[in-house]
Amino acid sequence: MKAGALTAGPGHVVEDAVNVAMRAAIVRLVRERAAGVDAFAGPVYFMLHGVPSEGRALELAAAFHAALYGALGPLRSAVPAADVDSDGDAAG
Repeated sequence: MKAGALTAGPGHVVEDAVNVAMRAAIVRLVRERAAGVDAFAGPVYFMLHGVPSEGRALELAAAFHAALYGALGPLRSAVPAADVDSDGDAAG
């Protein structure tokens, strides 16, 4: 699974809180063995290997992509154990 803001253009900024939330979600997925330990947490590019199914990979890709553009709801739904709140803070 890959998600990134690399094609968003030079004016796109990913907020620090969003990066924290996305990293917390990746850490949680790796700890739960729902993704491989070779996961990469960008600042603007995120990658997960070893996701157990195509459906789950699509769900995570959509959630991470939405988060990169400021919508954290899908990430909260996809990885609820990461404790992402509405401000993007994470206790993961």
